[in-house]
Amino acid sequence: MILLLDIEGTISSLSYVKEVMFPYSKSKLKSFLKENAQKEEIRSLLKRLEEKVGRSLSVEEAAEIFEDWIEKDLKEPILKELQGHIWEIGFKSGELMGHIYEDAYEKIREWRSKGYKIYIYSSGSVKAQKLFFGNTKYGDLTKLFDGFFDTSIGSKREKDSYIAIAKTLGLKPEDFLFLSDVEEELDSASLAGMKTIKVDRYNSGDVSKHRVVKSFFEVEL
Repeated sequence: MILLLDIEGTISSLSYVKEVMFPYSKSKLKSFLKENAQKEEIRSLLKRLEEKVGRSLSVEEAAEIFEDWIEKDLKEPILKELQGHIWEIGFKSGELMGHIYEDAYEKIREWRSKGYKIYIYSSGSVKAQKLFFGNTKYGDLTKLFDGFFDTSIGSKREKDSYIAIAKTLGLKPEDFLFLSDVEEELDSASLAGMKTIKVDRYNSGDVSKHRVVKSFFEVEL
């Protein structure tokens, strides 16, 4: 069994990401772009943004677009990459620290000790994922995971993305158990052939086609 795990609402508090990390990136965005617009990797991001909107943009105009995307919680790869660069500053300065539920930490450690392979699949960039898990109250947790996937491999609500993850690792979708709090993601993973569990930490009461747990302590492999 190979474990594939979502982050927001599954391993980490959804509110931490939305109420701390997103506002942090938005508050720093304009100044970050002004200070780093000439760096090759940031210049490349801005060029991709211009190609997407179909016109030249000033730094201020680019910042306004990115801020609007943050407000709308759009899963735009360009934005996710930019946020990763901004969050890097926050994590390294200690202003940010990755939030991990205790049950998730304990079970991931247990699964790792038993030899299970564990991968992350999140809409946040791989860079942001590594920063997040590298800076937690439990220390650097990146070594607990065998790899990280983001939406560069495809949308989390598309069946083909899960097939692509399995193919990338030289495995079959049937070898995986995917844990997420989002029904549409679980539906897509299931259609691809993966086993699924819905993590409903907030006791939503929503009807699900998938097995539902409230914490990782309820997951038995």
